[in-house]
Amino acid sequence: METDLWRWDAVELAAAIRTRRISSREATRAVLDRLAAVNPALNAVTVLLADQALAAADRADAAVRRGEALGPLHGVPVTIKENVDQEGAATANGVPAFKDLMAATDSPPVANWKRAGAVIVGRTNTPAFSLRWDTDNELRGRTFNPWSRRHTPGGSSGGAAAALAVGIAPLAHGNDLGGSIRYPAYCCGVAGIRPTLGRVPSYNQTAADERPPGTQLMSVQGPLARRVRDVRLGLAAMSARDPRDPWWAPAPLLGEPAARPVRVALTIDPAKGGVRADVAAAVREAGNALANAGYAVEEIEPPDVEGVAATWATICINEMRHVTQPWIRKYGGAAINRSLDLTLAAVPDVGLDGYMQALALRAKHIRDWTLFMERYPLVVGPVSTEPPFEIGFDTTSAERHAEVTRAQRLLVAVNLLGFPAVSVPTGVAGGLPLGVQVIGARYREDLCLDAAEAIEAQRPLPTPIEPV
Repeated sequence: METDLWRWDAVELAAAIRTRRISSREATRAVLDRLAAVNPALNAVTVLLADQALAAADRADAAVRRGEALGPLHGVPVTIKENVDQEGAATANGVPAFKDLMAATDSPPVANWKRAGAVIVGRTNTPAFSLRWDTDNELRGRTFNPWSRRHTPGGSSGGAAAALAVGIAPLAHGNDLGGSIRYPAYCCGVAGIRPTLGRVPSYNQTAADERPPGTQLMSVQGPLARRVRDVRLGLAAMSARDPRDPWWAPAPLLGEPAARPVRVALTIDPAKGGVRADVAAAVREAGNALANAGYAVEEIEPPDVEGVAATWATICINEMRHVTQPWIRKYGGAAINRSLDLTLAAVPDVGLDGYMQALALRAKHIRDWTLFMERYPLVVGPVSTEPPFEIGFDTTSAERHAEVTRAQRLLVAVNLLGFPAVSVPTGVAGGLPLGVQVIGARYREDLCLDAAEAIEAQRPLPTPIEPV
């Protein structure tokens, strides 16, 4: 029996299980053993599903023996974030009051991965209400970054990213309203994609109400993994139609071939708002990697990043102020409420007129970027203009909150636009991982993933690692 199966990628595991080189039980057992060894130091997986996972692995192996048709993730261990419905589990979302909010059905991403053959080994941590770029809550506690316990693992999919980085499954589910896939991937040295709105279906039966309009337009489900090819595999399996999501679109995963060489707009300091030297170096390294791979890379600014980010804040924060705030005040702990205080103080209440004007302005921003991408099909820039933040960054002061908001400007701009973007590592600086995001036009996840793989090939990051 192979002893290091927890190190294997999802593509490798799927192929080996399909050809009976290994069993799903062996792969799942290896991941569960690794989880037992390293998760106590990280608190990345908060709900262990060992018995269910081994039973699912045995069913997967029996299907292989019977010669049944197998899905693309058949027998592959995965994790699911604790803010989406999974039958028989609580959709706790980091909130003590929701610890017994049991789901009767699977949300579409979970259902799609199950149909593809995935074996769920556990559920991963998220901040309360999944509304911080840090992963800590009063129900499950803090998730630690496996590279540094002083720095955030990111949020809100911090548990997912931290688990991947240390070898707890090769593939993880996440979601992204303001960078919640891409920022944790950046902080933990893994890859992740924020797909186009409508690419991956979404729905939570446990949700009391429908989400407000801006959140519907800007929040998406997507996969994280240690390798870009696994992100591609996870996305394809997650993208199947589900009639519960009216936003889902039957867009092909492969678009028309792009003109060669593919032109890339490299933005090192978006909107000239300032960038740390090590982050700027990482973006330049990614640009060089793409140039070496045959891309036509040009340093040029995409349209009005500052204005796009400000429009995102106007919509999202005002929805939070008028829709989500009562729930946070009632059920949230001290940290989420302190973060909320700083967030609301930084973004004015624009009233109904201002909110509607911001929703209307979103169309102009998308049009401007779409026209820009007629010439530059890809934009590559920082995930954040700072390295991973030290813990406490979003609860300390208004001044630090403003700095953090500025650092995340390109991150949230993508959510306002609804475009796909891949976060991919580029290396390590000062003991912390760094990376970039590759942004494409609507439904061109394929171009983003191709470019991310070209960066990864020249700037590989050797994960999984041992947690510090």
